Amino acid sequence: MPHRAPLPPPPPPVEIRSWPDREAMLADRAVVLGELVKMHVGPGRLGLLWMWAALAAIGWSLVGSAVVMFEQAVDFFSGIAGGVCLVIGAVVLIPAVAFVCLGIARDREVRSLLDAWGALDRDPERDRPLRRPGLSLAWLLLSFVLGAAGLALCVIGPASARPGRETYGLVALVMGVGMVAWLTALLGAVKALAHRRWVVRVLMGAGTATGAGTATGAGTATGAGTATGAGTGAGTPTGAGAGTGAAGPPAAREPERPPFTRTGGPGHR
Repeated sequence: MPHRAPLPPPPPPVEIRSWPDREAMLADRAVVLGELVKMHVGPGRLGLLWMWAALAAIGWSLVGSAVVMFEQAVDFFSGIAGGVCLVIGAVVLIPAVAFVCLGIARDREVRSLLDAWGALDRDPERDRPLRRPGLSLAWLLLSFVLGAAGLALCVIGPASARPGRETYGLVALVMGVGMVAWLTALLGAVKALAHRRWVVRVLMGAGTATGAGTATGAGTATGAGTATGAGTGAGTPTGAGAGTGAAGPPAAREPERPPFTRTGGPGHR
């Protein structure tokens, strides 16, 4: 089993943090994030994933060859050779699949640590190398090439098989190798997209949120000042009008008219 570097611990809680100042905390954050990014999408991780995929493909090839031997066996020794090939293929295939599953579980832990250390604070200068899309793009392009090759094997192998010439074991061998390549490419593409999503959400999204909050606060203060000014202007004319009305003479009242009285027939009053 290859040697794996231990994961760094998560950032300590606020109550027990012992950094002397913010600069020391940012320096530790930059070092830890750099190591975590290498553990997640570094070139070594890509080579390790492809190594396990190659071992899985070799193991499946041995298993498929054993199936072909069983189908074409003509004597007892052919069956023994097929059994030996099957055992060797299983010995190679099963550990490769197990190590890939362990790598997937480790990647989940690395992503959780990346979220925790990335959310600790913002440091645009030290985060600049981490925001570059080179690693994610390399993972995505190589995974695309490998996935295209695996998908071609899965489609072309069964389509080109002719009844009576190619056995079912040979078709299963070709499709199995193509499926291993396609699944490996899928894992690489998902990891590349997940890492890029973390960069956009944690390293770039923090700056966007802070800028939005500042702009919102400024807009709120401006709106409050405008409303206050409008209220003062409206109140001043109202007070002046009330004072003028109290000091001026009373308005003359119109004399009351006598009630209408009908004194004659129609047209007379």
